[in-house]
Amino acid sequence: MAKDTSKQYDAVIETCRSLFINKMSDYGSAWRILRLPSLTDQIFIKAQRTRSLQQNNVRKVDEGEQSEFIGIINYCIMALIQLEKGVVEQPDLSTKQATVFYDQKVAITKQLMQDKNHDYGEAWRDMRVSSLTDLILQKLLRVKQIEDNAGKTIVSEGIDANYQDMINYAIFAMIHLTSVNSK
Repeated sequence: MAKDTSKQYDAVIETCRSLFINKMSDYGSAWRILRLPSLTDQIFIKAQRTRSLQQNNVRKVDEGEQSEFIGIINYCIMALIQLEKGVVEQPDLSTKQATVFYDQKVAITKQLMQDKNHDYGEAWRDMRVSSLTDLILQKLLRVKQIEDNAGKTIVSEGIDANYQDMINYAIFAMIHLTSVNSK
């Protein structure tokens, strides 16, 4: 099963990465000016909309959960890059440079997933997409609290670990949604 997870993970990332590259071509690295709380708020908006889509029968915008999860993944990766590189006043990365950073963050996050997946025995496969959404929202509330505490924690993991967990939860949700749509 773990072999399938790795392939499925890579397929989701390829979709997200492709959109990231296309948006870099359209907009450049304008996202580099965003402070971490702004990125956190963007992720929060995506997660809240996902939860709303899961709870409401009526949709007024023709975008589903998958596009929101892709947004969560890409914004989390941008946040991880911002954590490492810092915020800038003007866009400063080419598409090629940004993609290298993107791939580095994905590799670290995928390794974390593989390590946790080994220890947890792929428990996520038995979870509902709505539960994964709730876990993302919980992580976001944690990140907001850490940000409000100026990044200081007493016993908790840092902001980066929370962004990585959100990426992995969103990828798991995408794998579930893709599996349902392909049946």
